Amino acid sequence: MEVLKTLVLRRTRGLCPGRCRALARPWRVRHISTSASRNTVMPAWVIDKYGPNEVLRFTKNMMFPVIYYPNEVIIKVHAASINPIDVTMRSGYGARALNMKRDPLILKNIGQEFPLTLGRDVSGVVMECGLSVTYFKPGDQVWAAVPPWKQGTLSEFVVASANEVSLKPKSLTHTEAASLPYVALTAWSALSKVGGLNDKNCSGKRVLILGASGGIGTFATQLLKAWGAHVTAVCSGDAADLVKKLGADDVIDYKSGNVEEQLKSLKLFDFVLDNVGGGTEDWAPKYLKKWSGATYVTLVTPFLLNIDHLGIADGMVQTGFTMGSKALKHFCQGVHYRWAFFMASGIYLDNIAELVEAGKVRPVIEQTFPFSQVPEAFLKTEGGHARGKTVINVV
Repeated sequence: MEVLKTLVLRRTRGLCPGRCRALARPWRVRHISTSASRNTVMPAWVIDKYGPNEVLRFTKNMMFPVIYYPNEVIIKVHAASINPIDVTMRSGYGARALNMKRDPLILKNIGQEFPLTLGRDVSGVVMECGLSVTYFKPGDQVWAAVPPWKQGTLSEFVVASANEVSLKPKSLTHTEAASLPYVALTAWSALSKVGGLNDKNCSGKRVLILGASGGIGTFATQLLKAWGAHVTAVCSGDAADLVKKLGADDVIDYKSGNVEEQLKSLKLFDFVLDNVGGGTEDWAPKYLKKWSGATYVTLVTPFLLNIDHLGIADGMVQTGFTMGSKALKHFCQGVHYRWAFFMASGIYLDNIAELVEAGKVRPVIEQTFPFSQVPEAFLKTEGGHARGKTVINVV
């Protein structure tokens, strides 16, 4: 019991007596013994090394998250989801850069990030708040996207900064809500913060979305339609009905013929959102209106790959050179070239929640899995050809 007493005292120091008494009650954790030796652990899916799907391991002994900073909250996870970044992180992609973010002074040895919990999205209930958190209270239903350098959401509890958290839309279940934060914030970053689009200037603009049937594409389609844009979606034919229901004005099936030839029959675009990368970057900017402020934004960048292969210093230099040379090349051709990245933000989630409550954006879920089948969910996401999101019901 001494371990439990220490934990409770550390967490309640400085709180009012009533709050202390409430928090001092024993935690109720699913499938975990109430013995003193088990009250500081929880069930979670973790990896102990990078590799294929077999590295995923279920444990009932993951350390319970602790509030270290006054602006943090602990969330009981009701639902999470799998994103492509979780699959690539499982394999070690971006490990060097993410470890630099976790440990800027390089005080820890290589491999100290393990056991590592993956999963970025969470919908759940606030269990505990740091001393400076005023916007949330225990019992609030919230949603969030946790940054990749933090412990993830495929666990019974997760800690997050309050500025990454938002009140969950009341119209959504936890399962529905968990499908949106990461893809919604990534799309919001690409379209609004990087691309400069918003509800005031988007009306009538022609936007091309490459990879429109995945999580980011399905959200971006709905967001752009809510802002009044004309959307052309590129996806496979079996996803055409889905993206049309989400509001896409034109749908191009990349399997039915050369996409470039099909685009030639359409008017030029004001904006291109590229979720595919690779060869698309060579031809997609050609379909933008030249010298009109038209913008090409890609979410597929070499930033983390450069650092993985070249190290932090050389990787940053190479990334800067690549970005600068491509931006200059396209500027000389009359279009803007930009990179976009996921951006955690509770404020942006507040804006997205308003769109959800207004019926302008809805979750698109392809499949749900129980918490016991996280490896199967990873294989589903790893297979590609997504039609929305893959969600994990933790509770």
